[in-house]
Amino acid sequence: MSGIESGLVLFGVLMVLLVLRVPIGVAMFMVGAGGYFAFTGGQWTPLLNSLKNLAYARLSNYDLIVIPLFLLMGQFATHGGLSRSLFRFVSAFMGHWRGGIAMAAVGACAAFGAICGSSLATAATMGQVALPELERAKYSGALATGALAAGGTLGIMIPPSVPLVIYAILTQESIGKLFMAAIVPGLIAMVGYMIVIQIIVRWKPSTGPAGPRVAWPERIKSLVVVLPVLAVFVVVIVGIYGGWANPTEAAAIGAAACGVLAVANGGLRWRGLWDVALGTAQTTAMIFLVLLGADQLNTALALSQMPTELAAWVKGSGFPPLLVMLAILLTYVLLGCVMDSLAMILLTIPVFYPVVMGLDFWGLGATDKSIWFGILALMVVEIGLVHPPVGMNVYIINRLAKNVPLSATFKGVMPFLLSDFVRTALLLFFPVLSLVLVRTFHT
Repeated sequence: MSGIESGLVLFGVLMVLLVLRVPIGVAMFMVGAGGYFAFTGGQWTPLLNSLKNLAYARLSNYDLIVIPLFLLMGQFATHGGLSRSLFRFVSAFMGHWRGGIAMAAVGACAAFGAICGSSLATAATMGQVALPELERAKYSGALATGALAAGGTLGIMIPPSVPLVIYAILTQESIGKLFMAAIVPGLIAMVGYMIVIQIIVRWKPSTGPAGPRVAWPERIKSLVVVLPVLAVFVVVIVGIYGGWANPTEAAAIGAAACGVLAVANGGLRWRGLWDVALGTAQTTAMIFLVLLGADQLNTALALSQMPTELAAWVKGSGFPPLLVMLAILLTYVLLGCVMDSLAMILLTIPVFYPVVMGLDFWGLGATDKSIWFGILALMVVEIGLVHPPVGMNVYIINRLAKNVPLSATFKGVMPFLLSDFVRTALLLFFPVLSLVLVRTFHT
């Protein structure tokens, strides 16, 4: 059996386990351990030697400390009422437009994503804040829930982003450069969603009526409240890319700053501190379990020689590079039906990355190609959060909107999916969109 065939067998077994609802981290670990045992001649000693070193080798990685710190920053933002301040700020300037409150919700999702790093947390938090306002303004259930489900995906597009940190660790790429590269695509995503809202409300005005106009003194007051939050984002990103703080140090500064802001705003009490610590610990444990499972599976795939053989086969096949990339992106869309974004990144990057790096795309150098593919993969992985049948963001928002049928929420998110596909095509054919800031500020 060839390496590619062996790898496909492993993936087939993994899919069966996922269908049986085995947790993704456990499923990857089981398949990886089984594959390792088979590829080393059915001997227990090599497997046990691998297992005793696996956890330490992964979890002693200094770069991984950035993950719980970014999660802690997001927890402080969630429990400290910072999301409500961000929504009030954007709504004060846009809420009086037709569809403006939904656009404000999308803008607030983008701003909250800049201090959160999790799409699910962004969707859940902003849904609790914005849904009552959208219902009070008599927005249609489909538009309100669809906009919030799509806006929640900005939690991983706007840096800091946990999946981008994982991608950087897997590919030995610069976290700072990836964060910088994600800013323009993230802003394009936000603007694209707002355009979709405008098209919907102009086509059917009753779906998104205009809200009351807010006086300028109130607007200025809302701006003053969120300025420290925006400053945290600037300090973290500029600190990482400017070189005066590594990602871990910048994340620690951001987490501490968000903690101070959460307490100062009066939204965080002693009980909230326990919830913050528990939420951070639970999410970190989940991510690290998935990491361990992915490491074991990727070790088995390396023994099978699948990534090497697949890269050599694709390179020698004569397929146009764009056709290969389209196949990879389609695979991400399909995988989004059965697994979450983090699992997709961990599972596929060790296989797809060598393939992409061995092909020529628009004459890009190795570093530019690595960064471009990371952002492109993240954008397509993000689509899995809102497209049926899984669409975790859709289920989260629909659970909050108890009077909106799930079918209406999925119907409401469809126009935003079209925006996602247009944005993906733009980035695919114009890599400069993700590279312009990296090239501009690279030193």
